[in-house]
Amino acid sequence: MQTKLTHYLTSYVNNYISPRLIFVLDFVLCVVSSLLTIIILSFLSSEYNDFTHTQFSTIWLIASAVSTIIVAFISRCYRVAIRHTTPLSNIHLTITIFAKSTLTSAATFILILDSDNILKYITVGVFDFFVTAAFLLGMRMIMYAAYTFYRNKIKSAADTTNILIYGTNDKSVALIQRLANSQHYSVRGYITEDTKFTTNNIAELPVYQYDNLDKLHLIFEDNRIGGILFAHDADIKAVQDTLLKYCNEHKLDTLIAPSIDDIANASNNQNRIRQVKIEDLLGREEIKINLDEIKAYFKDKCVMVTGAAGSIGSELCRQLASFGISKLVLFDDAETPTHNVRLELEEKYPNLKFFPTIGDVRHKKRLDGIFRRHHPQVVFHAAAYKHVPLMEENPCEAVMVNVYGSRNVADKCIEYGVEMMVMISTDKAVNPTNIMGCSKRLAEIYVQSLGTAIANGEVQGTTKFVTTRFGNVLGSNGSVIPRFREQIEKGGPVTVTHPDITRFFMTIPEACRLVMEAATMSNGNEIFVFDMGESVRIADLARRMISLAGLELGKDIDIKFTGLRPGEKLYEEVLSKQEDTLPTSHSRIRIAKVREYPYKEISDTVAKLHTLADLVEIESLVRLMKATVPEFISKNSPFEKYDK
Repeated sequence: MQTKLTHYLTSYVNNYISPRLIFVLDFVLCVVSSLLTIIILSFLSSEYNDFTHTQFSTIWLIASAVSTIIVAFISRCYRVAIRHTTPLSNIHLTITIFAKSTLTSAATFILILDSDNILKYITVGVFDFFVTAAFLLGMRMIMYAAYTFYRNKIKSAADTTNILIYGTNDKSVALIQRLANSQHYSVRGYITEDTKFTTNNIAELPVYQYDNLDKLHLIFEDNRIGGILFAHDADIKAVQDTLLKYCNEHKLDTLIAPSIDDIANASNNQNRIRQVKIEDLLGREEIKINLDEIKAYFKDKCVMVTGAAGSIGSELCRQLASFGISKLVLFDDAETPTHNVRLELEEKYPNLKFFPTIGDVRHKKRLDGIFRRHHPQVVFHAAAYKHVPLMEENPCEAVMVNVYGSRNVADKCIEYGVEMMVMISTDKAVNPTNIMGCSKRLAEIYVQSLGTAIANGEVQGTTKFVTTRFGNVLGSNGSVIPRFREQIEKGGPVTVTHPDITRFFMTIPEACRLVMEAATMSNGNEIFVFDMGESVRIADLARRMISLAGLELGKDIDIKFTGLRPGEKLYEEVLSKQEDTLPTSHSRIRIAKVREYPYKEISDTVAKLHTLADLVEIESLVRLMKATVPEFISKNSPFEKYDK
């Protein structure tokens, strides 16, 4: 059974001491310090014996009490949590003590009016400052030491993991405070590859340096380290072939702490320290966007998102919800995912007016009802079929959703005076080798030709049309990473279509930020392409994921090459060979210069495609797609025969 002292200490570790109690303690110690000051001075020198007389001591102690109350309420230093004491807060407290001693001496001198002994009053004030400082700073040091000692004792007794923080920059050092009350992790120090680093300790914790695996092994063994905590994903990428590889091989935890922005924007289960994932290795430096300009544009607007339950659509909804929009309309035909997004938004944004709506972009009357009811000012069109092999086997459905559905949304935007429609496209629309890519290119063509027709006065309307084109997004529904992760959990094999196949990757939040940045900089009728960085070899991605799982390729798990699927490219392009680009104000966004199509011609073509798709006339449908998009050359597909 715990003793009262143990119970109190445990309570202290888990809770903050009341500011009222700190104020009372400070007050008592300040008055006691003033009393001890005159007693000690009278003991040290007979010149100060008169300080112990009733008149002086009474006035002195009353002045000390009143001065303490005044300066405490002005400085409010009693409200600083002792466990989070910093050098700056100690300086603040020292200035407060100096003010208390000065005010006490001055008040006593004025009340007694003993001008012949002014030097004595200065002396007693100085002495009072040192005695009070010793008591107040000493009390805080003792309480902090007790807190630290008992906290470590609790962690030692509990099932905690000893970890080292990678790096010695400000973000790494700041993690100490964030983990101070952790019941799962005990920080034992910092670790760095920089052997020229001269400081041995930071924040009272040792800094371990290594330049080879043997030294690294000794550090982990001697300190019984169970994992490494990273402050930023750039640090992980810097040591993925050394420290990260070592941790994976020795079954040690590799952890990453969320940034402050992530904590602010995430739900409760997303703002904790987590295991390093492959997305952290593939991600890049955070893209800088003009967030103030984006918020100003969307503030108080009614925004509609089609495909709102998908990977891109749902992230667009999350980001838009934080921009002060007046209303958010979620449009999707997937019931359960839409319900899940609804629950998330209800929890995170209780004051947001949003309307989850089940519907299909192929149904014009359903779209008309939604536009008529909500009159959105901005529409993000993310609804689409995206899986290449599946659409190769179902070309009619690809056309119905990706082409005809996009036409329906665009036409309704004009009919109801929408300010802007932003269409989400893909790099697979560039020199398409499959039905899915060609269907997205046809949607791009229709939207752009419609915008041009409005600009030329051929069609009445005010809507600006913007198309954004980017590659694969990390962790999206049905993408390669979740598939690999599932295969690894089952013991393999991990299936890759071709040893040389490569893809561009971008995080979902990164893609959505660029989409909204492009929307705010648009003058209308542009196709924006994003800087996707370096392409990633999928086989290398599989190997890194296997290593990250702590497995050894060829021993614990294998990679199996299955051959390219119908319509699949070895590599993707963001721009076709015939296209050029123009720069924008954002270094990661460019405008594609593409071949323009007459609106009347492409409108008739889309109508014919819709008829053929509705009749399931596959051969005629594919032939018309290839005639309209001559760069569409099928690969590894039964439709190759129509290229001749």
